[in-house]
Parts: sequence; C-alpha cells; structure tokens
Amino acid sequence: MNLAEFREAASRRITGPIVKVFSKTGLSPNTVTLLGLLVNVAAACVIATGHLFAGGVLVLFSGLFDLIDGALARFSGQTSRFGAFLDSTVDRLSEAVLFLGLLILYVMEGSTFEVLLVFVILVGCFLVSYIRARAEGLGISCRVGLFTRPERVIVLALGLLLNQVFIILWVLLAFTYVTVAQRLFYVWQRTKVD
Repeated sequence: MNLAEFREAASRRITGPIVKVFSKTGLSPNTVTLLGLLVNVAAACVIATGHLFAGGVLVLFSGLFDLIDGALARFSGQTSRFGAFLDSTVDRLSEAVLFLGLLILYVMEGSTFEVLLVFVILVGCFLVSYIRARAEGLGISCRVGLFTRPERVIVLALGLLLNQVFIILWVLLAFTYVTVAQRLFYVWQRTKVD
C-alpha cells in the first residue's frame, strides 16, 4: 500500500460514521465545503489575535469538513465535476487564509523573519497543489509526496495547540519543499520518454 492509498483508507475509516450523520442533515457537499472555509476564516481571525490554542482547535474542526465533503458527495450520489473543482479551489483559499492569520500575527509582533518564513511556506503549499493540477492536465496522476494538504493541516494545528508554531513552521518548510521535489521528480520521470 502506498502513501496515497493509506491516506484514502484512513480517511474512509474516519469519515464513514460521520458521513451517515451528515447525510441526514440535508446539507449538500458544496455547502459542507463552504462551511469548512468559514471555519478556516474564523480560525485565521483567532490566530491573528494571538489565541493559538483556540486557533488550533478550529483548524482541526475545519479539517473535518474537508474530509467530509467529498465522502458525503460519494455517499449521497452527488458527485460532480464542479463540486470537485469547488473543493480544490476552497482548499487553496482555506490554506491561504490560515497562513494570512499567521502573517497578521507576526506583522503585528514585528517579527519580520517569521513573516518571510510563512510566505515561503505558502508558496510551497501552492506549488504542491499546482504541480499536481498541471500534471493531471498532462494526463499524469500525481498524488505522490509526504506532505499533502491533510498532513500540513494536522501539523499546523499541532503547532498551534502546543504553542510551538515557530518549530512547526520549519517542519512545514522542509517537508512542503520535499513534497514539491518529490512531485517534480515524479512528473519528470513520467515525461522523460517524451
């Protein structure tokens, strides 16, 4: 079993019982996606004001919505190409909003180095997603890499909960760019016969 298959199996195990409950609410998968974005906006506001533990709790809570929306769509037979597109777009926006909360916090504290660090991590996060999207545009499935969005969300939440954000930012920096390199190498391998 590779890492992508492990992620999917773990996600199904976690979401199975929750999806059954959500399906009874009448909420559409797209609504669940947008609710997750709202929770991330709230988390970013809380983080920006320096309430890191509460921000970490909200980040984990928002991650639940991110796990549920696709599973709910499959369970309820409401999958659509637009739903997948919306989910992917909102994921990028949610991640940007969370890092914006950290940027605001560090700007208010006058922590220039941390502002730069957060910016470089955010660029890496977008590169991870962009490489996958561009590869898929070339007909290459590119789900490889150690730190996809779920791992980044969990690690960020842990850093917030444990009040160890600076250390976690270094972890995110390292593993996000390892993932960028893994995906670039994978796509290069798949295309070098061209």
